[in-house]
Amino acid sequence: MNTCTISTNPSTSIRYSRALFWLVSLHIFIIAISNYLVQIPVGLFGFITTWGAVTFPFIFLITDLTVRIFGQHLARRIIFFAMLPALAISYYFSVVFADGQFVGHEHLLDFNLFVFRIVLASFSAYVIGQLLDIKVFNKLRQLKTWWIAPLASTFIGNLVDSFCFFAIAFYKSPDAFMATHWVEIGAMDYLFKIVMGVLIFLPLYGVILAKLQKMLADK
Repeated sequence: MNTCTISTNPSTSIRYSRALFWLVSLHIFIIAISNYLVQIPVGLFGFITTWGAVTFPFIFLITDLTVRIFGQHLARRIIFFAMLPALAISYYFSVVFADGQFVGHEHLLDFNLFVFRIVLASFSAYVIGQLLDIKVFNKLRQLKTWWIAPLASTFIGNLVDSFCFFAIAFYKSPDAFMATHWVEIGAMDYLFKIVMGVLIFLPLYGVILAKLQKMLADK
């Protein structure tokens, strides 16, 4: 599967604008919901991970699709434009809905170190992980075998992202539970992302890529 090129045809430009809108929206939504869900631990086969491990792997799928369709330079702009609103939304919901319960907007007036570290960790891990994904794996995307790049991204990109995020967010965290278990949670988070990536996201990636390329192709 090869990357589409942008056409000057008006109808094609409209289709690209629609694809751009949905990709940016998906970036914002996935980052925001993952930053909230990562605060909620969950037991899985006797180990501890977070609900964020279920949602965040989608971001690598969306990033790869963004690069394939728009190219790495525009994809980098899309990623950075999506990051700031996603972080603002993340902080808002994480403070206003603490531990899954609505606690009121007045808490926005108080600085929340725990949530701020999660937002900062998300920003750092996301930027490092996505730039790595764009720069390192972009050559792999030129191969005819479409699944090599997203598979490599799943293993290496998620490893970098998970380590950066959990170390920055929860090392000596004010949350005693997360400070004690962040290594275990981070390791399980990574393993869970790998399983999800190989069994679910890779096949889903192939389906979505084929549909987007068909949608963007000149009729």
